[in-house]
Amino acid sequence: MTGAKPDGPPGPPFSVILCDDNVLLLETLSEVVRAQPDLKVVGTARDGEQALRLAHRHLPDLVVLDVRFPGGGPTVARDIARCSPASRIVAFSAYDDTGSVEQMLSAGACAYVLKGASNRELLAALRRAAEPR
Repeated sequence: MTGAKPDGPPGPPFSVILCDDNVLLLETLSEVVRAQPDLKVVGTARDGEQALRLAHRHLPDLVVLDVRFPGGGPTVARDIARCSPASRIVAFSAYDDTGSVEQMLSAGACAYVLKGASNRELLAALRRAAEPR
């Protein structure tokens, strides 16, 4: 994984793929993440097939994945975890029901962020997810 090191000079930024079928939300999310010096958007996807292709190609540090994503959020999460096992998947959803959360976590997501969260909360979740295990 790339990114800042806690006890030394900053490393290269964490690579991020953003996955959501809502174009406006995807563009806004991309602008927010691109503005961060420690995060680098390497791709955006609007469906599961695109997301998997990007994950295979870039092997990103982080994947922000819509829970109700075309192709199925949990299915796409499992596929990404298989092709890019070091990638940390952050579920991004408008739904906070227990079933959705449990499905995504069992599919390989390491965090679950509601779409109503502030930019600060989302970015903090991404940085926590990127921390070494």
